[in-house]
Amino acid sequence: MAGNSTFSVIGADVTITGDVSATTELHVDGRIEGDIKCASLVQGEASVVKGAVEAETARMAGTLKGSISARELVILKTAKIHGDVHYEALTIEQGAVVEGKFAPQSVSKAVAAPKNETRTGGAATNEEEPKLTLAN
Repeated sequence: MAGNSTFSVIGADVTITGDVSATTELHVDGRIEGDIKCASLVQGEASVVKGAVEAETARMAGTLKGSISARELVILKTAKIHGDVHYEALTIEQGAVVEGKFAPQSVSKAVAAPKNETRTGGAATNEEEPKLTLAN
């Protein structure tokens, strides 16, 4: 499968108005005014996204004005995020700016879980705890 993997690049001189969907990796150096849904997102330092982002993995280095939901999320020191952040594993470099709420993606599942799970000794779920990593 690795031989078939491709990626799409939105260059620094490109502005897209509307939603973007990709089944593979998307590298954004330009400007997108709309929601992004992709397998993997790499955002360049000078790029601007105005809309919600949903990805399996995301590496943010530019400006995002909207929420982001990613299983594995890396927020680099040049990133500026103005919106809520949902994640399973999170890494934030010192210097990154985030204005919004952080919430692990499993929180919505935990809220719906029955209250009597504690009687089973905690063995009722197999979910891992969300991971937070602080980068130097």
